[in-house]
Amino acid sequence: MRAVRGRVFRPPPRHEENGSMPDLPFDDEHAPLYSLGQVAEMLQVQQAFLRRLDQHDVIRPSRSSGGQRRYSRRDIIIVQHVTRMTQEGMTLIAIRRILELEHEVVVLRQQLKEARARLRDLE
Repeated sequence: MRAVRGRVFRPPPRHEENGSMPDLPFDDEHAPLYSLGQVAEMLQVQQAFLRRLDQHDVIRPSRSSGGQRRYSRRDIIIVQHVTRMTQEGMTLIAIRRILELEHEVVVLRQQLKEARARLRDLE
């Protein structure tokens, strides 16, 4: 233990099997950790812009038990991508469709990879 800003710091317990640190929420890029205000400040965008993205189903952040929007690191990356597209003059409807198509490409690539692996197994 050591003092950090007048507080006693206790390191988190380690996994017994391998001595590694436990998985923490901020290790998960999908963990909803950031508030609307934090994300707006990080990305230098208006909070209203983030609300509009949610209203137009461009991005769907999680909600806290109190109903507040909570963004993950993955959500923040998507908002950055969306921000660049809006700066290029794209509409939110077009951006939503682009995101849908990008997701479909990822899914199709994974399916192709799996199909190729099955083919190799058959040979």
